[in-house]
Amino acid sequence: MFADISVVILVKNAAHIIGECLEALVDFDDVIVYDNGSTDGTQAICAAYINVRLIEGEFLGFGPTKNIASSFAKNDWIFSLDSDEVLSEELIKTLKSITLVAEHIYGVERRNFYKNKEVKYAWNNDVVLRLYHQQNTQFNHNLVHESLITDNLKIEILEGQINHHSYHSISDFIHKTDRYSTLFAEQNKGKLNSTPLKAVLHACFAMFKTYVLKKGFLDGYIGLIIAYSLASEKFYKYMKLYEINKDG
Repeated sequence: MFADISVVILVKNAAHIIGECLEALVDFDDVIVYDNGSTDGTQAICAAYINVRLIEGEFLGFGPTKNIASSFAKNDWIFSLDSDEVLSEELIKTLKSITLVAEHIYGVERRNFYKNKEVKYAWNNDVVLRLYHQQNTQFNHNLVHESLITDNLKIEILEGQINHHSYHSISDFIHKTDRYSTLFAEQNKGKLNSTPLKAVLHACFAMFKTYVLKKGFLDGYIGLIIAYSLASEKFYKYMKLYEINKDG
């Protein structure tokens, strides 16, 4: 069992994937699932795992909510995980053997999937910073696209990967586009300027970058879905920001 690392997960309506996520965490003795009002049976699935503590609370934006959820952890070492992410066996072996250094933040390669098929072009594998000592850092206060504060800390990349199963249907893209664009507008109200032209240009570039420059077309129809969804998210981000600034 991992006695010195607490895993902290934000969740809302993830019954389709949370079981797979938690099954990979059975060797951790402290798993915090911070639920933001699930209505699809997520809570019942979590309750079946004896190492999971289910805590209910409101969603205040990703950065602030992750910090609140981490405050319930028993340990100072926090592994922040999304409910649609699954640790690989190689990563679990690494975590069992590594000697953690409090002045380090640990990153992990993340592989992205759509309907259990790995997306190799439109979504490149990325490195996400997830393991940290909460006495030395925390997440910033961004409502969306939050990140760990890395000031004066060394970044180390762990062996192994996280498998990210974020989207299972086209409807998932539509839902997340609406949610993330709204959070972006709220976060940047009065801070960034926007115009309809800026919204169009950002959308066009996102489509071109994802589908052409990153060769998303090699992912087949999935690449087209991802490219169009990213373009839509950019468009609605800046149009919502324009509207919210205009309305005051």
